[in-house]
Amino acid sequence: MTKFRLGYVAMSVHVQNASPSQTMTYRQFSALQDREAAIRKLERIAESNLENTLRLLKHSAASGITFFRMSSRLIPLATHEELSDWNYIQPLKEHLTAIGQFATEKDMRIDFHPDHFVVLNSPDQHNFKFSLLVLKYHYRLLHAMGIDPTHRCVLHLGGGYQNKEKALEQFIENWAYVPSGIQKMVMLENDDKIFTMEDCLYVCEKLNIPFIFDLHHHMANHVESDWTKQWERVIQTWEHSSLPIKMHISSPKSSKDFKSHADLVDYNMFKTFVEYVSGSTNQIDCMIEAKQKDEALFTLSRQLEEDPEIVMSTPSTFTISK
Repeated sequence: MTKFRLGYVAMSVHVQNASPSQTMTYRQFSALQDREAAIRKLERIAESNLENTLRLLKHSAASGITFFRMSSRLIPLATHEELSDWNYIQPLKEHLTAIGQFATEKDMRIDFHPDHFVVLNSPDQHNFKFSLLVLKYHYRLLHAMGIDPTHRCVLHLGGGYQNKEKALEQFIENWAYVPSGIQKMVMLENDDKIFTMEDCLYVCEKLNIPFIFDLHHHMANHVESDWTKQWERVIQTWEHSSLPIKMHISSPKSSKDFKSHADLVDYNMFKTFVEYVSGSTNQIDCMIEAKQKDEALFTLSRQLEEDPEIVMSTPSTFTISK
């Protein structure tokens, strides 16, 4: 019997004034004549972001949720080339440690999904090196939190660069230049425009990387393929991980705006997925990518609870009787 665990992304519609992504542009930073004072201001913004992240984790735990994606924008300008001498970890260590300790105490799975510009298959060396810098930033955050960075960052395969097959091979070639610590951190997800489930599985199997199946993306970019025929391959990419299988769940906003995320998750679509994969593995963690954030999870939880075939263990974990 498979246990399903629900999670949500970075923000809450219920916890007010708790943005973990407050920022400061480099133009604003450079407009301040005293550089040390400008850095202190950056640190205060980062402190607020980290304090809000801890608030969101406490809100999640109190609501029975133990799966959460953190914002990648916790520390503004941390990867900007003009601030390469800024040791942002040291002044924020106490806040980072508090997040890691709370997540550990509550047995919470926390991770990241770096922005779309992080592309490890880029043929441009500058872009590739900057992508590594951004991943190193995520690695440092997790390490400072006391969280094992292994399989904590979801990435897309990258750009197609007018030749998808060559772009796939470019990822494999570039992978050899990715430091081993960062390699261990990466999971790959199919996208809604270029790289399909099969494309990702090809790379994941070749490089021993866990695959994140995004059902919505597959619906938008599947080239007539049936995801159920590949599900066993998805499971196998996770055999070497200490974490449960992770997948992404969201629904199309509309038939005309199919690729955008809806406010909530379509229950019937999700139930169909659950019915098929139940019994295939011990646990599947389902990250909800919906506009209504935690409310989308709460709504789905209420729908599950009303279903006679569903057995809820907590507000965010359940099994299905078959």
